[in-house]
Amino acid sequence: MHNSFISIVTPVATTEDIQRLSGHLASLHSMLEASFSDYEIILVNNTGGREFGEIIEPLPAALKQNIFMLNLSTPVNRNHAFVAGLDRSNGDYTVIFEMDFCQHPEYVLKLYEESVKGSDIVYLRAKKRRTKIRFRLFYKLFYWILRTYSKLSIDDHAHDSRIISRRALNSLLRLRENLRYMKAIYSIVGYRTTFLETDIPLQADQDSFNEKFRTSLVAITSFTSFLRSVLLWIFLSSILFMLLVIFNAVKVKMTNVDIFGDVHEAIPGWTFLVVLTSIFFAITCLMLYIMSIYLSNIYQEIKHRPMYIIESVKRFA
Repeated sequence: MHNSFISIVTPVATTEDIQRLSGHLASLHSMLEASFSDYEIILVNNTGGREFGEIIEPLPAALKQNIFMLNLSTPVNRNHAFVAGLDRSNGDYTVIFEMDFCQHPEYVLKLYEESVKGSDIVYLRAKKRRTKIRFRLFYKLFYWILRTYSKLSIDDHAHDSRIISRRALNSLLRLRENLRYMKAIYSIVGYRTTFLETDIPLQADQDSFNEKFRTSLVAITSFTSFLRSVLLWIFLSSILFMLLVIFNAVKVKMTNVDIFGDVHEAIPGWTFLVVLTSIFFAITCLMLYIMSIYLSNIYQEIKHRPMYIIESVKRFA
């Protein structure tokens, strides 16, 4: 028996989740009663007004008294549903426990035992990602951008299920961003992080492609410098294009032969017009790049992310 208060946060979003809820709660109850001195189970009802109180009513009183249901007035994305549960959590340790693991409550105990060894965040890592072939390139590109254009440490095989210590959770809840990508926020918070491998594959196709695309845009625009780098390359390409066009225009005017060796008749005013247009095109790209730097700086400032997070303070006698 572990002398810890543990909170379990489980979002309920689909009909399949509701069907599995009773078994999920019963199996969690047996494990938690035997392993922890105190616990709570926080259910986040993200179904859009659907009720499932009749599923909880027949459960034992010892289990029901530890269940708290948060009914969201309208469906939100998974990351916001997690935050709703984390805000309500009171435990020494909080476990985000997805319905994918409803038949494996022992993972809660494994996460806890790994965490008390010295890690503040322990997540479940899948050995493989189960996704449709047409989405595989999308995921590879997405995680390549995150790894290349940010300093975040994000595991592309990480489940959302994980345990978070009280001090790490307090720091995480200080980041009150409306546009959230939780895996990036875990990385920003830092603290000692490790993982447990599981044979349960990462179900990457739970959300629609539109939802995946919106989440990827949030992650890329909020946590990477990718778009600013793209604008820089567009500006540099415009300079190269300008020089090439100017050289070609002057060459045609002087020799009536372009850079490809084709013969052209020089038209009065054409060279001046091409040069002028190319210069303005390059200047426009430069202005866009400069504006992107200012907008990026403003965007980072208004987020009010903490400049640093103190993990602990140590004194020496």
